[in-house]
Amino acid sequence: MKKMGNKVALLALVLVLCYGLAIAVSFFEDEDRRGEREGREEDRRREREGEGRKDWRREGEGEEEEGDWRREREKREEWSTEEGFLLQNSKRVVKTDAGEMEVVRSFVGKIVDRPLHIGFINMEPKTLFIPQYLDSSLVIFIRRGEAKIGLIYEDELGERWVKTGDVYHIPAGSAFYLVNTAEGQKLHIICSIDPSEGLGVGTFQSFFIGGGTYPQSVLAGFEPETLSRAFNVSYAELRDLFGLKRGPIIYLNHSDSSSPWPKIMQMKEHAKLQHRKKLMGSHEEPAQKLEQTWSWRKLLNSMLGMETENKKRDYRGTSDKGIGKTPDSYNLYDRHPDFSNDYGWSVALDKHDYSPLKHSGIGIYLVNLTAGAMMAPHVNPTATEYGIVLRGSGTIQIVFPNGTNAMSSEIAEGDVFFVPRYFPFCQIASRSGPLEFFGFTTSAHRNRPQFLAGSNSLIRAMMGPELAASFGITLERLQDIDNAQPYGVILPPDTKTKRREEPLHPNTKTKRREDEHAREPKVIKSFGE
Repeated sequence: MKKMGNKVALLALVLVLCYGLAIAVSFFEDEDRRGEREGREEDRRREREGEGRKDWRREGEGEEEEGDWRREREKREEWSTEEGFLLQNSKRVVKTDAGEMEVVRSFVGKIVDRPLHIGFINMEPKTLFIPQYLDSSLVIFIRRGEAKIGLIYEDELGERWVKTGDVYHIPAGSAFYLVNTAEGQKLHIICSIDPSEGLGVGTFQSFFIGGGTYPQSVLAGFEPETLSRAFNVSYAELRDLFGLKRGPIIYLNHSDSSSPWPKIMQMKEHAKLQHRKKLMGSHEEPAQKLEQTWSWRKLLNSMLGMETENKKRDYRGTSDKGIGKTPDSYNLYDRHPDFSNDYGWSVALDKHDYSPLKHSGIGIYLVNLTAGAMMAPHVNPTATEYGIVLRGSGTIQIVFPNGTNAMSSEIAEGDVFFVPRYFPFCQIASRSGPLEFFGFTTSAHRNRPQFLAGSNSLIRAMMGPELAASFGITLERLQDIDNAQPYGVILPPDTKTKRREEPLHPNTKTKRREDEHAREPKVIKSFGE
């Protein structure tokens, strides 16, 4: 009986082993068939991609390059962005009936050496962007209109009047305000927002000095007793400071405001001084009350930056552009072009031209191309570039380091793009009209972009048997190809077409026709192209 039980147990064990072996064999056969099927599908996919990738550069090649597809795909994923190289992630951070501010967020990744957000500020006539300071530095460009900028510089208030084409730097942590001084013209500002000194909270953080319930002044966060003691005023007077809800951008002639600020802010400095004296003379208070509270005179002096006439005489700065020791602005349209020919011109600004850029570490450029003209393919070896289309339309092409096309996209007025450092690129104006774009670079140092085609290209500079051998052609053939393009930097639509009239830079009184060889640009700086 015992032997019978052992035999039954042994038989059951054998059956279990056989069943497990059968399942294992079936599993591996399924895996093999699945692998063969996936392999065939991968081969068909590669064949389709290979057909799609065939172009004039690969004609005559018997087989694909040795680099595997997976590595190239991984590189593309590493270099690519969600929106490509056109920045489309925008957010409206301020919106009132008096104006608005919109910010286009920078791409953040390995390929960007320094993120820069791009801001657009639009203000109605006679409006004020209330006093504040930011955790980020700004470089502003007056796209259209006129404005007054008040800035605390070296512990004193200075004011500068700026116009279309002016560039101005506002450091992080420096209190400032903006006033649209024009009677019937809107103010349009483009600015770079450098978050490198920021708190990392959102795109940037505003700390409003003025304000009521919206926006709320940073002063409102203190206890009433603390503020009453700090200002030496009563609680009732404190409520006058923080009671209004008008928004960050307000009309200076707001009907529901009884404050004398708006009228005073619109006056020229000499009239402002006289008006404040007259105003304060009509608000004389008993001596005992003056000892107990902050006088109207001191409050005006504090909020409007009033200085005595003797102190005012010590201010540096020109009377036509403003008062105080704040640095002057710089006008791009008043600058002679760094490069120009019949097909366009370019202006570049670095710390050697405008000293405040030394502190910001930002460069500025402005380029104008005639219809159909091209900024020759080139590389910026020192900085990432951010561009904004001011006028017209065209195309921008950007190339990956592995020689594949990263982007070829149409651009139009208002578009924002960026080009990572070292990436080859070019801009082409549409044939329907000129293309004008402005932008910022992440370096304030002088930079000479390396052009890849044209009369001043790397090809021409490196011309020799070594370069010819790298292309697999004779030196004579390479020279023939390179010499076919007599123009440099800005190229015509077709070298065989009749030369066009030169687009006049605003600072140019007469039309010019200059040969690029005779006028090789001394400083083709980081103007982005």
